[in-house]
Amino acid sequence: MRHLRQMLRLTRDGMSVRDIAERLGIARSTVQENLKRAEQAGLSWPLPGALTDEALEGRLFARAGVKQGLRRRPEPHWGDAVVELKKPGVTLQILWEEYRAVHPQGYGYSRFCELFRSFERRLSPTMRQDHVAGDKVFVDYSGKKIAIVDPRTGEIRQAEIFVAVLGASNFTYAEATWTQTLPDWIGAHGRMFRFFGGVPRLIVPDNLKSGVNRASFYDPEINRSYGMMAAHYGVGVLPARPRRPKDKAKVENGVRFAQTCILGRLRHQTFFSLAEANAAIAGACERINDHVVRRLGVSRRHLFETVERPTLAPLPCDDYEFAEWRFARVGTDYHVEYEGFFYSVPHGLIREQVDLRATSRTIEIFHRGQRVAAHQRRYGGRRHGTDPDHMPSSHRRYADWTPERFRRWATSVGPQTEGLITAILAHRPHPEQGFRTCLGVLRLLRDLEPSRAEAVSARALQIGALTYKSIASILANRLAAQPARGAEPTAILEHANLRGPGYFH
Repeated sequence: MRHLRQMLRLTRDGMSVRDIAERLGIARSTVQENLKRAEQAGLSWPLPGALTDEALEGRLFARAGVKQGLRRRPEPHWGDAVVELKKPGVTLQILWEEYRAVHPQGYGYSRFCELFRSFERRLSPTMRQDHVAGDKVFVDYSGKKIAIVDPRTGEIRQAEIFVAVLGASNFTYAEATWTQTLPDWIGAHGRMFRFFGGVPRLIVPDNLKSGVNRASFYDPEINRSYGMMAAHYGVGVLPARPRRPKDKAKVENGVRFAQTCILGRLRHQTFFSLAEANAAIAGACERINDHVVRRLGVSRRHLFETVERPTLAPLPCDDYEFAEWRFARVGTDYHVEYEGFFYSVPHGLIREQVDLRATSRTIEIFHRGQRVAAHQRRYGGRRHGTDPDHMPSSHRRYADWTPERFRRWATSVGPQTEGLITAILAHRPHPEQGFRTCLGVLRLLRDLEPSRAEAVSARALQIGALTYKSIASILANRLAAQPARGAEPTAILEHANLRGPGYFH
């Protein structure tokens, strides 16, 4: 229309058709035809100011006998074309060729593409991203939470809502989790894949700390535990750009829809457990996925079953077991610490940095990619878990020391010795701190007659001598038969050198 206005203005100024065509860079026949249309429509320069480009086009190019708004040629069902384009390898060129095979007198390729883009613009006022079936799943947490009441105390606890949307079919999965922490985040992914019955090529998460350690447009750093989960399922992780919600518009719309269909419809229900809430959320997801999309004329479930499910990669044989990875430094006692408990590694790795993999049942320790130790995870009891093979040879002979072993050894000597060993162990803040003392004392008594060993033990208990040095002193100075201080004195002996009480009269 801009060229048409210029043609009319230049014609009024007396310029020839040839010169107008050269100035505007168009064919002379085009200039002649357009000027003829303007003359037939009674238009000349200057045009009325209220005449818009759309109105000008209607007056110059209106077709006699054709009702405005109707196409002269048959059109395909554009909703079906949108669905077909989601299938791998399908392009507009292929769809146009199939259309022309059915309608040989149909639109040319350029007009076909123009009409399709026009239909797409009616679907959404913003830029539409083309999502191939089986390519991406968009995941995020809803900003809104769902309330769960403790049936015993009446306390209300807020649970998070995890939402996932497949790119091509908009098939939606949602569930409630207590937190957004790594175990809940990764666990929700495993249940999501099981719900889909397959795995897409990519996961597109937000820059949640549980999934992305460092957000970056160029080189985002994926959380190691999250990356191990993705490797187990054979799926890639492509975080959305920081502060770019349109990168994951699918899940943003899914979150909004979930808030309406889940929180809005369930707001009058009271839940007393996470399982109850998830059962209700599953019902809401059924309604979401079975709802017929007005523009396309089919449901999300139909698109998923016919378009997306066949393209998903198969699930692995076993579900992923959550494991947390940490860096650790081996201490001088050849143990590494995890949540207050200590696990041994080969003593040659003292002061080395290792990788620790913790599951609910096991603790595995890796050094330079090789597993060097595996332990059953401890939640109580002794704080140290030590494999005797990890000890230096000089430490190994002490590996089986326990309070019960020392008591059994002492019992074989006699009850006084057993009482002494029990007192030594009880006198220390931790029984392990008395092991060396017990070993030294039992070795002192090992070569004595049982009666003498019992006498030494009784003397030590009587005076509270609970150290190796004091018991060794009792034995060396033959103090076992002497009375303790404060004990009842024995009778005075008769002797020539004793003066007696009569001497002092």
